Amino acid sequence: MAELVAALDVGGTTVKAALLDGDLNALATTRVPTAKSADGTALAEQVADVVSSLAEQAGTGSPGAVGVVVPGIIDEEARVARFSANLDWRDVPFGELLENRLGLPVAFGHDVSAGGLAEFRVGAGTGCTDAAFVAVGTGIAAALLLDGRLYRAHGLAGEVGHIDVGHRIVCGCGATGCLEAISSASAIARRYTERTGRPADGAQPVVDAARHGDEAAIAVVSDALDGLGHGLKTLLTLLAPEVIVLGGGLFTAADYVLDPVREYLAAALTFQRMPELRVASLGDEAGRLGAGLLALDRLRSR
Repeated sequence: MAELVAALDVGGTTVKAALLDGDLNALATTRVPTAKSADGTALAEQVADVVSSLAEQAGTGSPGAVGVVVPGIIDEEARVARFSANLDWRDVPFGELLENRLGLPVAFGHDVSAGGLAEFRVGAGTGCTDAAFVAVGTGIAAALLLDGRLYRAHGLAGEVGHIDVGHRIVCGCGATGCLEAISSASAIARRYTERTGRPADGAQPVVDAARHGDEAAIAVVSDALDGLGHGLKTLLTLLAPEVIVLGGGLFTAADYVLDPVREYLAAALTFQRMPELRVASLGDEAGRLGAGLLALDRLRSR
């Protein structure tokens, strides 16, 4: 029987799901609003319904395994969400909870780590053994590939958004100076609105305004790219990845933002290896594909 897995990328507002074959081809897809409860049971019920719906849509039997990825601090080995602000979870054993509900093997992981896994295996990072996938979206986090293996540290690795890059803005985590507080897409939109009084829906309209000479937008984007360069320098100093794959909303405007980051690093690095900077190729499908890869790995390891 052909390998089939259900892959679900759970965000704070939307679940993106697909039924995938062993080559990651989508046989059925859906998007639904995220069901929330502090104990994880509402999402477990929703996942069960989505998996059933996908199989019915595709005209197949049940998948052999299910992969679910969520934002937060996720211990993938224990399959426990230690903390997820977007889902209001603390220490939720979601992998076990869902496996008991479905009666199927379940892989449970972190959305950015899964996105990185997909980029490393089938996307822009294919062929690398030492690489980082840095996602610049609502927050900033990284997936780390070291000596050909993902480094997770029970969900605590890769929080590059909380490197201190030297500014005086208070981050949502409570610290001052975090990269995420000045360089994330949400920070770019917030800082532009604070300067101009004009609301911005994410980083893209601010970058577009900067392209057209808006001085406030130019200043905000420049601060963000300097912050990102500073954070990447720290990452390079510690781990020396040969390739950094950059993804998330900010890098949909790669032609405008990539060169300043490259120039910052070229000027700032001394003994560190200059990495090859690549733009992520899988877009907003990376998390869902990564969830599928986690599910296939679990299925094939049984």
